[in-house]
Amino acid sequence: MPVLNEAEHLAPRLAALQRFRNRGARLVVVDGGSDDDTVANARSHADMVLVAPRGRAAQMNAGAAACATTCAADVLLFLHADTRLPEQADVAVQRALLGRHAWGRFDVHIDSGQFLLRLVARLMNLRSRWSGIATGDQAMFVRQELFRNVGGFPDIPLMEDIAMSRLLKRHGPPACLREKVITSARRWEQHGVWPTVLLMWRLRAAYFFGADPARLALRYGYRPRQP
Repeated sequence: MPVLNEAEHLAPRLAALQRFRNRGARLVVVDGGSDDDTVANARSHADMVLVAPRGRAAQMNAGAAACATTCAADVLLFLHADTRLPEQADVAVQRALLGRHAWGRFDVHIDSGQFLLRLVARLMNLRSRWSGIATGDQAMFVRQELFRNVGGFPDIPLMEDIAMSRLLKRHGPPACLREKVITSARRWEQHGVWPTVLLMWRLRAAYFFGADPARLALRYGYRPRQP
């Protein structure tokens, strides 16, 4: 789980993951340089808390590397701090990877009663199923061996999930699980549904046509860490 300044919301999100730890999963939290109590709050709920260079790709790669050396994990699942897994997520992942699939993702539900956001989530799931591209909000999972073979997430500040999906698709299609993860609506509600949808469409189109991910990240609202 890559995190940054999530102290206010992190403890209940990690508490909800304890059922998976009790069934044998290992929870690794990778902080990107928070200036609040994120790291302190994570320590009592996770098996390992790391600090890595800021950026989801760099943080997730650091967590995966730690898993490879300390717990010999066969399967990696990458979970955003504002996304919640279904209760039987571990069972669903194990079942999906028994067959021809070596990676996959969940369907997503946006945590809101707004009809528009329910529609957005449905379209996200349909687009992902059609294209074979997973987003970070969908809790991507992958066999450790395949993750290592493709070199991990490309070290870019935005669109790392799309870039990773393209790499993984070369080795086979994703398992598109109909079990739903629940992701926060806070960005949609803060910036507006349609402005957020249009922004993401523009950014993805620009990335498809070769735009620099660093410039796209600035347009998305990311800011580089001050030295």
